[in-house]
Amino acid sequence: MFKNAVQLFEIFGFKLKVDPSWLLIAALIVWSLSTSYFPGVLPGRTSTIYTVLGIVAMLGMFASLVLHELSHSLVARSYGLKVGGITLFIFGGVAELEEEPHDAKSEFQIAIAGPLMSLFLAGLFYGVANLLAGGSEIGPAGAVVAYLALINLVLAVFNLIPAFPLDGGRILRAAIWRVTQDLLRATRISSRIGSAFALFLMLTGALALFAGGGIGGFWQILIGFFILNASNGSYQNLLVKTALRGKTAGSLMSESVHAIDAEASIADLVDTVMLRHGVSFVPVVSGYVLLGYADTAGVRSVDRRDWAARRVSEIMIRADASNTVVPPTPLDDVFKRLVAHSRRKLMVAEGGRLAGVISLSDLAHHLALEQELGVKPARHT
Repeated sequence: MFKNAVQLFEIFGFKLKVDPSWLLIAALIVWSLSTSYFPGVLPGRTSTIYTVLGIVAMLGMFASLVLHELSHSLVARSYGLKVGGITLFIFGGVAELEEEPHDAKSEFQIAIAGPLMSLFLAGLFYGVANLLAGGSEIGPAGAVVAYLALINLVLAVFNLIPAFPLDGGRILRAAIWRVTQDLLRATRISSRIGSAFALFLMLTGALALFAGGGIGGFWQILIGFFILNASNGSYQNLLVKTALRGKTAGSLMSESVHAIDAEASIADLVDTVMLRHGVSFVPVVSGYVLLGYADTAGVRSVDRRDWAARRVSEIMIRADASNTVVPPTPLDDVFKRLVAHSRRKLMVAEGGRLAGVISLSDLAHHLALEQELGVKPARHT
């Protein structure tokens, strides 16, 4: 999801990453605080002081988001779930759970942990702000702490809205899951509510824009668009995982594969395999042994005049764990690997020999056929 995210450091074993989009929101926060909020609560200071306070407040918000997502991550790990890391991006932060919670109880406790942390921070900062406000005038430190109290309260309240995939939506999903004992059904209901809320945000944001609301309405539309995509995407991903459960790469791979010998020329690869059979991904073998694959990108890296003299082995990408699976590999694992890389095909090998090729289009075709035939995915409890 966040392919361009940069890792900053690790905290409690979780990789903390920042997507470049976070830099935009960080800059907007500093600009807004230094030109509007702090001049309003601390009149008469210099622009330099306002900018410094804006940066400090932004870093405090950064730390608050990390603690919010860290709470989710720690509770998830206590239930044995894998967490890929914590990533901050333009709309806040996300703890990247690599699998769904095992039951409704764990889903609820993972979801509620973040808002509880934000509420705790809001109360803590509010108490500190009151301690700092000894006189009638609020000082710079008090203004920063008061802002952090407010932003953590807003973060907690907004995330508790029962719109999936917000924390409140996950709490709602946990409740429905507890009653129905069906995760897929609970996800479908909560994601529809999330989609409805997203459309509401987008509609009211558009009305605000037409009414002269400025950047607030535009920001509301962006948030609504993000929630809509995340809500629909979460349900579709779960639907795919549920439909693929219990199946393996060997059961769905294409066994009729056009391979080429490593010592063949690139011209042979293009003329006798790629153009003749209409394929862009060709496994490379030596006898019966799978060596790797060649694709159109490799072909284009060589001057066309040299195709007849150059060997396929020179442009071959070697077979390894990133592009090869064994037949017993579960299809949901195959799906994760296919969507994680731009190359949407994997070779299937057994004992070092090519057994077949499986692609994202194979999975999509299989799912579409199941849907057309009315085959319902196994119930996920």
